[in-house]
Amino acid sequence: MKLSTFNSQLSTLRIGVIGAGGRGHLSKHAQAPDIGGRIVALCDTDPAAFAGYADVCPPDIFKTADYREILARPDVDAVFITTPDFLHEEMAVAALEAGKAVYLEKPMAITTEGCDRILATAKRTGSRLYLGHNMRHMTFIRKMKELIDNGAIGEVKAAWCRHFIAYGCDAYFKDWHAERSKANSLLLQKAAHDIDVMHWLCGGFTRRVTAQGALTVYNQITDRHSETERGDASWSNNNWPPLSQKSLNPIIDVEDLSHVLMTLDNGVLMTYQQCHFSPDAWRNYTIIGTEGRIENLGEERVAIWRKRCYYKPEGDEIFDCNATDDGHGGADPRIVAEFVRYAREGGETTTTPIAAREAVATGCAAAYSLRHGSVPVDVPVFRL
Repeated sequence: MKLSTFNSQLSTLRIGVIGAGGRGHLSKHAQAPDIGGRIVALCDTDPAAFAGYADVCPPDIFKTADYREILARPDVDAVFITTPDFLHEEMAVAALEAGKAVYLEKPMAITTEGCDRILATAKRTGSRLYLGHNMRHMTFIRKMKELIDNGAIGEVKAAWCRHFIAYGCDAYFKDWHAERSKANSLLLQKAAHDIDVMHWLCGGFTRRVTAQGALTVYNQITDRHSETERGDASWSNNNWPPLSQKSLNPIIDVEDLSHVLMTLDNGVLMTYQQCHFSPDAWRNYTIIGTEGRIENLGEERVAIWRKRCYYKPEGDEIFDCNATDDGHGGADPRIVAEFVRYAREGGETTTTPIAAREAVATGCAAAYSLRHGSVPVDVPVFRL
């Protein structure tokens, strides 16, 4: 580990947060009792973002709008990079070069080549790289993984995910997410989570995809904010139906509806469906094996079907997952605790950089396929 400023005998890991607004707030979990982290520096281009740390940081904590000033500080051992997706590659490479342990929010980058550059830099520098795929830490996903690995449904053969995103316009079509140049595709920002989860549950990585998708609804809305205005991504029940939305991003060229077919290296077949104008928010995983089927019923229950039957919505057995209200059902504090431990001590982790790269590579291949007549696309294997 090339952390010249870090002594593993110290009681705390000194942390800088690059992208203190929005998702950056999960870094505050690092200062929970028995975790072993302390935030010592903050970076954001919007000074208002710093106010969100008033409850955990002293008022005179170092603040800057230039992430390079964080990386230059000898009192920073590790960084959270929670900036917009198109900045991940540049900032992660610079942080790894500076010898910092890196928590990099998903998606890893917006191109497969960007992911591979980050991985190569981590390998060359020896700096520790951790990816923020927090869904692997969600209680219901962990229960599904446990049951599948213990043979509850036999050998996995098929999987699919339906992702209805009721807040799709608010969150992704009023700011930079709507632009291919900054997001590539919502098969990265949103589907990277789901693809990674399905890869994990099914025990393999995608090697071939074909996809279809289109911008079907939000291109019809002519009410757009100016290029200099920041889009309002806040939720409101008044923003319904979808075509009544206002103040969308001036550039919209990503798809609001996508379907992806995937073939894994272990022969499992997967399907992913994403819709950004559904009235309800729902993320559902179904995995079918040679001896049964498993499915999540929301984020609090998992059901298994083991017997032949007609429609039985509750399955043959229900498992309560006891999700909490503390950051994505308890996933955020768990993933931050694992990162702090990994940054200090190394060892095995639940999420891996290679898996994060495979999720992005699959999303990139799918985006290419749906934009080129649903042509089949092989997902390139990472080779250092």
